[in-house]
Amino acid sequence: MSLLVSLPLMTVILVIASVGILYVFRYNAILNNVTMASEFNQNFKDDVDLKMYYYVIDSQYSEGLPLEEVKSAKEIAQKLYDTTTKKESLRAISSVLSLCHNLEEKMQQIAETKEYDSRVDQLEKNIYILTDLIQRFMYTYLYYEAAHLNSLQSDMVRNMIILMGVVVLLALMLLFFLLKSSKRLSRKIVDPIDMICERLEAIGKGNLLVKEPIQADVEEIQILSDGIENMVGRLIWQIQKNTEQEKQRRKAELALLQSQVNPHFLYNTLDTIVWLIESGEINGAVKMVTSLSNYFRFSLSRGKNVITLGEEEQHVRSYLEIQQMRYSDILEYEIDIPDHLKQYIIPKLTLQPLVENALYHGIKNRRRKGVIRLTGREENGHIILEVMDDGRGMSEERLKEIKASLGDSKGEGFGLRTVHQRIQILFGAEYGLTIESELDVGTKVIVTIPMKTSDKEMAI
Repeated sequence: MSLLVSLPLMTVILVIASVGILYVFRYNAILNNVTMASEFNQNFKDDVDLKMYYYVIDSQYSEGLPLEEVKSAKEIAQKLYDTTTKKESLRAISSVLSLCHNLEEKMQQIAETKEYDSRVDQLEKNIYILTDLIQRFMYTYLYYEAAHLNSLQSDMVRNMIILMGVVVLLALMLLFFLLKSSKRLSRKIVDPIDMICERLEAIGKGNLLVKEPIQADVEEIQILSDGIENMVGRLIWQIQKNTEQEKQRRKAELALLQSQVNPHFLYNTLDTIVWLIESGEINGAVKMVTSLSNYFRFSLSRGKNVITLGEEEQHVRSYLEIQQMRYSDILEYEIDIPDHLKQYIIPKLTLQPLVENALYHGIKNRRRKGVIRLTGREENGHIILEVMDDGRGMSEERLKEIKASLGDSKGEGFGLRTVHQRIQILFGAEYGLTIESELDVGTKVIVTIPMKTSDKEMAI
């Protein structure tokens, strides 16, 4: 674009400069001729006629033949002849040269004539006439050269005006072309950039599908578009990788939670069963074995991580039946979950860790008989499950620490934190655990989950 604009302008500028220089040279040449012609003795005729008159009458004022004046006139005429181009001017200055030669010859002829009357006659018929013609033709030359100078000046002004008009017209054409090309070029740049901005806005809103790069004529924009799509591809891969790692981490946490619960619980339960058998309480031992079997059957849940609320309730009930037989002197429990809610799904091992916390950190620390209540209800399209105990409770400072640990991956309260984060991963950040507690009054853990019956698009 720069070349397309600059080359015509430079060409026009060179043409104008060349024309201007040509006119300047021609103008200076003619002006020099006019100036040189002006140096011609304006009194040439009077001076030469007077000196010839003194010479002819042999006056005491005679200085001889005025050949120097004629020679000077010849030199000026010769210089003018060499630099003149106009035909009329050449004819006039050529006549001046011829007349000067004739004048010299007539002067020599007078010098060779002895008779006074003949010399006077030659003076009047030759010298006076020749000097008059020389002066007349020199004036004629000046006239033609002055007219030529004036004509040249007029031509120069007219041609410069025409050239300036051409320059203005060319400038307007170039400006139109430049604006049109700039608009076309800008669209080649702006349109792809607008498309890239729309693409980035879509990516910002979560549209992470890899698309064909935007085709652009500008290499830098093409590189930018290709880079964005490559970035989206890598981002998708990284998200998938992080998701898979998060799944594995949650599975590991779930396995760790189960490993923490099962061994000690199993050892203690088996000890209790042995004690019941030794004490002759066979029915109690059978009931505990049955509850233990149900407990582990629901714990396995055929390898599923998401089960129904009904299955989770049976799991918790089996756990509490076993613990009540072990701690019959301090533990009572109540479970009240409406049947119509038991079809909805819940992450496995959601309620059992809460019930276990209520027993070991609430009831047992109080060292008197306490009650654990598990209730469920529907509220604003959500399922609200509450695990309450009337045990030791917590101080405000301790309650703040426990609440803070729910969102801290390195804090204490592993069981509560795992349950809370698994619910949020499965259902969203608006769900999870809420804890209420008062020292020496008790603790309430509220579980909020949505009313969903399928886990096909959910995984922990």
